[in-house]
Amino acid sequence: MPRFSIILPFHNAAETLPATLDSLSAQSFTDWEAICVNDRSTDDSAEIVARYAANDPRFSLRDNHGSGPSDARNFAARFARGSHLSFCDADDIWTAHRLSDLRGSFERGVAQALYGRIAFFTDHPQPGTTQSTVLGKALTISDLLGENPVCSLSNLTVKASAFHAVGGFDTDMVHNEDLEFLIRLVGTGHQIRAIDKLHVWYRTNPNGLSSNLSAMQAGRQQAVAAARQFGVAPTPAQEAVYQRYLARRALRVSPDRYEALSYTRTGLAKDASAFLFPLRRGGLTALAALAAPVLPRALRQSLFAS
Repeated sequence: MPRFSIILPFHNAAETLPATLDSLSAQSFTDWEAICVNDRSTDDSAEIVARYAANDPRFSLRDNHGSGPSDARNFAARFARGSHLSFCDADDIWTAHRLSDLRGSFERGVAQALYGRIAFFTDHPQPGTTQSTVLGKALTISDLLGENPVCSLSNLTVKASAFHAVGGFDTDMVHNEDLEFLIRLVGTGHQIRAIDKLHVWYRTNPNGLSSNLSAMQAGRQQAVAAARQFGVAPTPAQEAVYQRYLARRALRVSPDRYEALSYTRTGLAKDASAFLFPLRRGGLTALAALAAPVLPRALRQSLFAS
């Protein structure tokens, strides 16, 4: 039985899959299986996975005709043999020591889920790229409602028993399903803790799911509803931080030059200080939103890739 079951859903990811699968093959800790779930791809993605599976029996290919990545992840979890489930998106890249770090931390600690730091890239990982921060304590629901330090499901590993105890992912959600899951995980008494090391290179994709900002907001409201069931509501400061996040996304992906300014106004109205500080994020975001109507899109994308 493998220690880790890596769950990797994919849909038309032929361009990015080889780099992702290579990063799994390069793991220094080798006791894993990778369940790659084809979610109705029409390109060569399935053939790529099949070639990896032919050369390495730790890879397996399964087809799922469900309704998106959440359903695909739940589908894969039913076949997983590992005691820990580690999620990976089909366009992200893991550092080679990730599973080794996770094994050691799970053995030493009491957490039911772990995450690390992520760095952002567009085409190729580059040294010195902006990295996320982690908290030196178990996450609370309030932490998750602010600037969620887990950032991406590619950065999450959870004990299989805990995953099944909370019922997996909400298959009705396409956006913020990770946040909603994390809220239920913490709300039911499971600990999520950090490893303060770079674990994931996160590919910023202007054409991906996260480019649909209005749908992201709708998903956020579903996650907030889950938090309220545990007696936690977002503060004005947390809502301002989320609006800043949307503004930064809009500066990078939105063809509407005024969309970032709309999020900025909303965020400033909720809590100006929380939106603006630290100035390197909030102040720059506000200035760029003001300048967006005349700022070249290529410049916006390069400045706000993370």
